Amino acid sequence: MADLKEVLIPDRVVAQERYHVHLHTLRRWDKNSELGFPPPVYVNGRRYREIAALDAWDRKNSREAATRRAGQTPPSPEAAGDAAPSRLREAAE
Repeated sequence: MADLKEVLIPDRVVAQERYHVHLHTLRRWDKNSELGFPPPVYVNGRRYREIAALDAWDRKNSREAATRRAGQTPPSPEAAGDAAPSRLREAAE
């Protein structure tokens, strides 16, 4: 069996060193199921994250962000605001 230090990272380290966010941000990400952020693993009442799950989440999100930046997928309606319909009309003309 692999050493737990090689498999799990404490939430404090995940927040501060990996994502440079406040610890409460991880709690908000946990509550938002649409993000798909890896759930915590509890060991003696403390919260940890699996390194492999975090790596997979990072890869997934970086691909999606790069695809959006490259213009290969339409932006979300929230991000586009009212500009999306006008762009579509211009493209059709």
